[in-house]
Amino acid sequence: MCILGLNINGIIWFYRLSKFMENTINLLVLEKANSVRRNLSSDELYEIAHTTNEGKLSKHGALVVNTGKHTGRSANDKFFVKEQNNEKKIHWGDTNVPISEENYEKILKSFIDYAENKDLFVHDLLGGADRENSLSVSIITEYAWHGLFARHLLVRPTEEEIKNFSSEFTIVNFPNLKMDPDYHGTRSETVITVNLDKKIILIAGTEYAGETKKSVFTLLNFILPEKNIMPMHCSVNTGSNGDSAIFFGLSGTGKTTLSADPNRSLLGDDEHGWSDQGLFNFEGGCYAKLIRLSKEAEPEIYATTQMKNSVIENVVMNDKGDLDLDDNSLTENTRGAYPLDFIPGVTLSGKTSHPKNIIMLTADAFGILPPIAKLTPAQAMYHFLSGYTAKVAGTEIGLSNEPQATFSTCFGAPFMPRNPIEYGNLLKEKISKHNVNCWLVNTGWSGGVYGIGKRISIKDTRTLLNAALSDELDNIEMRKDSNFGFSVPLIVKNIDSNILDPRNTWQNKDDYDSQAKKLVQMFIDNFVKFESDVEEQVRKSGPISN
Repeated sequence: MCILGLNINGIIWFYRLSKFMENTINLLVLEKANSVRRNLSSDELYEIAHTTNEGKLSKHGALVVNTGKHTGRSANDKFFVKEQNNEKKIHWGDTNVPISEENYEKILKSFIDYAENKDLFVHDLLGGADRENSLSVSIITEYAWHGLFARHLLVRPTEEEIKNFSSEFTIVNFPNLKMDPDYHGTRSETVITVNLDKKIILIAGTEYAGETKKSVFTLLNFILPEKNIMPMHCSVNTGSNGDSAIFFGLSGTGKTTLSADPNRSLLGDDEHGWSDQGLFNFEGGCYAKLIRLSKEAEPEIYATTQMKNSVIENVVMNDKGDLDLDDNSLTENTRGAYPLDFIPGVTLSGKTSHPKNIIMLTADAFGILPPIAKLTPAQAMYHFLSGYTAKVAGTEIGLSNEPQATFSTCFGAPFMPRNPIEYGNLLKEKISKHNVNCWLVNTGWSGGVYGIGKRISIKDTRTLLNAALSDELDNIEMRKDSNFGFSVPLIVKNIDSNILDPRNTWQNKDDYDSQAKKLVQMFIDNFVKFESDVEEQVRKSGPISN
């Protein structure tokens, strides 16, 4: 066996069948391996990935990979080990599903056995740009390109930090290892198992690289609230005057696109913390959705698809190496992973001031919500806990070709191990303390439901956002929305006034009213589970049933 640059302190993981040592990586995984390469550079991982046919190179040098049947998260295959130390801290339910310690031991044993004669990679990385609150993780992969992805998406330690690196958690990602549900207690051949007590996450049966990044996000969402830090599924950017903005939103709502504004400095596109000192990025890169990406509308992101070391997931490429960003035959969830410094004007420190504005993004598949609305603090809390959007085929395993309206609490329910009220109260406290303006922005459809209406243009959304972020909307006339009660501008410069009232964009106004009634009731039904835990003001800030 060949072990290159192996630091036993950082990567040892000792396993006994019935007893585990905390905060270590299983030595037997590495002892059984044919080779272990640690902390290779991005260039080295890139070269290995394409010379071993893990991926192909585009005409411009990007690494293009195909993740097979798993083109999105396997939401039904994620489990938390139910153990005594953390059992009461987990909000058990559909997204936080328990698995027994006995079955976890079986899964871990299978990982150890699988490692025999494998060529493995180890990556020491950080979750969080704020070193006082960052999480050190060691990631073991069997694919070089998974290592390259991890180096892009997480924070890369300095050379000095690497010398003294001590891992708090370990993530092991073996996509070619398959589970046996009858033996391992899983739901399928795929598994993402989080053991908070042993500080290990095991991923198997999926090549989708996003599982690694979301695992780190899940850990930070569990750890940081106890430090009075708000973990958020959001993007952040900063204006020339130092005014920062938070963009909440699920996949496909435009977080990455809208935060990559050439007139503002990007902090990060997906995951951040809000401490008493300000905002900080969890990541060192971006994971952008590429389907139908426009060179004209999104030049900064488009440019990354033509850069060496960029990782392009599930994009169709012809024999000449040309990418077809409009082709969704593999998935609607095509992705590009790249480090932050691929975007010009980015805030490389990963830290910025407290926000002046919070933007809650939604892609309304029903065509009911206006393109922008001003929220009161109570309304902001209501919509944060609701987390309404719509998902389309490809963003997750198991979705049909029809869009699915969904409520994802805190705009990130699958990654929130704690009770959502904990996160809601934290956000409420910080909005109040720092006097933050809050907006609901619909990047979805207008003039009809998905398939009939048209998606609101990026140009119009940017114009409305710029108006909000520049205080242009502070002193203009607004109407009270008859369905949701929030304030909607009547006139905005360079915007067709008709789209500000979505009812005007529908040919049949009765159809709009009928669809609006359905959506209102969905909000009301969803919020029932929160009513006993929130203040009366928040309960009364939701939509109005007619």
